[in-house]
Amino acid sequence: MKNRLILVTGGARSGKSAFAERLLCDVTARRAYIATCPVLDDEMRERVRRHRENRAAANWLTIEEQFDPGAALRRAEEQGCDGALIDCLTLWLSNLFFRAEQRNEPFGEAEAAVECEKLLPQLRAFPGTVVAVLNEVGSGVVPESSLGRRFRDASGRCGQLIAASADELFLAVCGIAMRIK
Repeated sequence: MKNRLILVTGGARSGKSAFAERLLCDVTARRAYIATCPVLDDEMRERVRRHRENRAAANWLTIEEQFDPGAALRRAEEQGCDGALIDCLTLWLSNLFFRAEQRNEPFGEAEAAVECEKLLPQLRAFPGTVVAVLNEVGSGVVPESSLGRRFRDASGRCGQLIAASADELFLAVCGIAMRIK
């Protein structure tokens, strides 16, 4: 199967993940759900549990990977998947930010760009359809904190890099996805 890269973006609770799931289900037979979300509290633990159950019922292979979506794509390929959903790149960047902060290392737009540039060939190497989800965080007010502004800039740069390479780009608003590219 030929590689196809699709980026789905939109605001929080815009319907982007549900659209991405439907999109991938329409074009693949065996698919992997690459979950990047860390479990930090009881509410998130319950949310993740419900998502796991729903995906299992829909016959998704779930791969939880916070830091290396490329490795998760390789695992999906080894499991015979012809499609993979990465949900989401925003949380992946957040995880990289948090890890850098813990290590007292810098992480901002330039470092995020490097990580996205390393990820792009891995997205393209997958022998099937990859749908990546990314929150659109730059449409709101300018963040008050330096960390917030650095994260907004990093996420925006990541979105630009992935979108430039993507075969298709969708923007979800209020549960409706519009094709941009």
